[in-house]
Amino acid sequence: MKDRSTVVCVRDGKILLVARTRSRWSLPGGTIKRSELPLDAASRELEEETSLVGMELTYLFHFGGLSKRHHVFRADIPQDACPEARNEISRCRWFNPVKISTLVTSIPTREIVNLFRAHENHAGPLPAVIEKLDGSVNRTAQPYANVADTAAQQA
Repeated sequence: MKDRSTVVCVRDGKILLVARTRSRWSLPGGTIKRSELPLDAASRELEEETSLVGMELTYLFHFGGLSKRHHVFRADIPQDACPEARNEISRCRWFNPVKISTLVTSIPTREIVNLFRAHENHAGPLPAVIEKLDGSVNRTAQPYANVADTAAQQA
């Protein structure tokens, strides 16, 4: 299973999604390089895809997909920061979180946004979520290890 850092960028109650040319919308992020920490990968990918630099990232939870484990971070984007599509990304756009479920996105993008919304509404611990081979989702009571624990083990 590959590890990926994913960033939920928030401003005025909206979430930033990115897309490649002729591709579905997704949250900014990408594969964690060998010996790179999830937090560093999240910062790098955010800058590479949106030109947003120096954003404070807060670890939220892990999401287990079919072939990728998403280390999910939150970034509160200031009003004066203007995300711009860069590298392989052709579009950046802010969406109301409720509307995201109606867009063409991957299952992990939709589920991560749903978990984020649940966390925002309840501010409690999040369950681990595992995407099954048939595309359905299994919510479990046990969360994955905290990303800080993972980083400490790698050091």
